[in-house]
Amino acid sequence: MDNYFSSEFVNQLLNRIDNLTAVGTSLTEQIAIQNETIFKLNGTITALSEENALLKERLNKNSKNSSKPPSTDGFDKPKPKSLRKPSGKKQGAQIGHKGNGFSLLSEPDELVLHKPNACNGCLNVDNCKSCSASENKYVVDIKVATNVVAHNTISYSCPKLNGAIISGSFPSNVTSTMQYGDNLEALAIALNTSGMMSLKRTHEILSAVFGIPISAGTVFQMVKDCGAKLIATVDHIREVVTSLPLVHFDETGLRVDKKLHWVHSASNDLYTYLSIETKRGQVGMDASGVLPGFAGIAIHDFWKPYWGYAGVTHAVCNAHLLRELTGITDNHPDQIWANAMIKLLLRMKKICDRFVAQGKACLSYYYHHCFQMEYDNIIEQARRMNPIEDKPVGKRGRQKKGKIRALIERFVEYKESVCLFTKNFKVPFDNNQAERDIRMIKVKQKVSGCFRTKEGADTFATIMSYLGTATKHDINSYVAIKSALAGQSEKLIFA
Repeated sequence: MDNYFSSEFVNQLLNRIDNLTAVGTSLTEQIAIQNETIFKLNGTITALSEENALLKERLNKNSKNSSKPPSTDGFDKPKPKSLRKPSGKKQGAQIGHKGNGFSLLSEPDELVLHKPNACNGCLNVDNCKSCSASENKYVVDIKVATNVVAHNTISYSCPKLNGAIISGSFPSNVTSTMQYGDNLEALAIALNTSGMMSLKRTHEILSAVFGIPISAGTVFQMVKDCGAKLIATVDHIREVVTSLPLVHFDETGLRVDKKLHWVHSASNDLYTYLSIETKRGQVGMDASGVLPGFAGIAIHDFWKPYWGYAGVTHAVCNAHLLRELTGITDNHPDQIWANAMIKLLLRMKKICDRFVAQGKACLSYYYHHCFQMEYDNIIEQARRMNPIEDKPVGKRGRQKKGKIRALIERFVEYKESVCLFTKNFKVPFDNNQAERDIRMIKVKQKVSGCFRTKEGADTFATIMSYLGTATKHDINSYVAIKSALAGQSEKLIFA
């Protein structure tokens, strides 16, 4: 047996085994390298897939399903998508609507009679009996005219004062040898502020219509002087807003002197206060001067600095939430909880509106309990569908939740603020009041461009605070500006 295999054969066999072992080791190393490569590629594919989904979601965002403003939609405007259901009513004014149609406001200033064509040149026209007018039509027009008033002072030698010379004096509003009247000045200011026209365009229109050589610099000075006269009135408006029980807050960016500034808005249905600050967060809010002393209900979006005011009762804009939920349903159809939450919020609003119309002060226990239960059930379902992954070992910082889970947690953390409108019927469902009050700032920027100086921007905010408040008191801008020029703005608003 010992001599059964030759030594040469055994050596060949051992060499072959060594070769096979080396090949096996090499293949094992290659497999390990390939597995590592596959692992890295899988990670890259996952990262790219997540990035692709994120970019797709970003591309699908518009003003209808996110907080992006309509100006960012570009030419690819989204199709109208209203969350309100058809009411079933016919289009146009409803029965009992008062109407604001075109009507005759005063007696005609001029009468023009139109005789039959057959009467032209007839010798018997003076002998015909005149019948009553068969039909009346009116043309309402304006007269474009320039009125120049000369003011002269007269001097007398008074016998009672032993021949002393006495002279008349000019009215307090007549201060220069040549000046523009209040009507023209009020029109120029109205065009530049509430009319959102630039200084150059205001100058061009006034010069073309009235033939008056009024310069852009003169218009600027008129606006500046008007703003200076309104400082005390707008400070009074700010004090009134600070003392209100419920105020809407919002902010938006504005280019001033080639830098980004922030317009802070505080308003309700009777008062508007706007200020322009260099900061957006709590520093800017403090500088605006309302929230630091405010102790009522503040309605706003989820911008974090608002929650830093502990002495305030917070209510959030549910319209913002509806847009975010709509964005989730558009980009993630499998997130069925989002559609359920949309339906719940709208149903809550509908029921609350019905109770308000019936003159009731709060929801019944039944509806309140049902809404709370359904709200919690939807959140529980949403959490199950979007669990937070375990943080990898050794990774520092908080584990990312993702946008969907972050929105879910907002619904949990701020539930009282989201549902406050169901407990206090004075709290509106949305923050549209603030958005309406601040929208004109964006219109001004789009039409006129940026403000060159902070002083000019502050003047505009001051005048728009006054005009916005005047409009809410049913006072048109032109009348309000004339009152401001006459020093009667306080009396006009707070009479």
